[in-house]
Amino acid sequence: MRASDRAYSALRSEILEWHLAPGTILGEVEQAARLGVSRTPVREALARLSGDGLVESLPGRGVVVAEASADSAAELFEVRIALETQAAALAAQRRDPAVFEGLRDEFAGAASLIADPDRSAYYDLVARFDRAVDDAAANTYLASTLTGLRTHLARLRRVAQDNPQRLAAAAREHLLIVEAILAGDVDLARSATAVHLHNSLATIIDAADSGRFAAPVSTHDPAHQIDRTA
Repeated sequence: MRASDRAYSALRSEILEWHLAPGTILGEVEQAARLGVSRTPVREALARLSGDGLVESLPGRGVVVAEASADSAAELFEVRIALETQAAALAAQRRDPAVFEGLRDEFAGAASLIADPDRSAYYDLVARFDRAVDDAAANTYLASTLTGLRTHLARLRRVAQDNPQRLAAAAREHLLIVEAILAGDVDLARSATAVHLHNSLATIIDAADSGRFAAPVSTHDPAHQIDRTA
């Protein structure tokens, strides 16, 4: 893997996981030293992150991690609701029942995944649900647009990671969507998705209002260094 790809992967992961919080300055010299690469790969990585909308250049400050506010979340969800409700409706018409039968069983047993402090298996289940809906919708342009949105959604979702009650409710909401898709019920798939997304946005706004948007973790922790042997 090229140095610029490793730098991009490391910085992107740290931003999505809130190890680099909104407003964190990403100086090329400092990041190059921290990540163990030269300035050129860092510059290339920052350009790609800018294209993703995860960093921005501010006068007098340089490149910083882009803001993740309640206002920006509301704008993002306006688009997300329009697209994902349509994707769910199409999936209900075009689904492969076997795929969603498996997801139904997994969401029915999601309590054990949420109880795990790591919760990576639960987040993986949600990601596989997203992919299954995208695949079933069978609309390349819709899937491509949703892929871009989910880069930002991954960061916003983490504000709910300390709220197991919300995660449990979200699992039940996902289960209802899966069951609606399995039943071929277009209207229920659309409305269940809308309810889930409205609840998700309410959780994010509550986190912002309560000051629970995460603070940065020390980026000098060796756990966040690039694997230089990759």
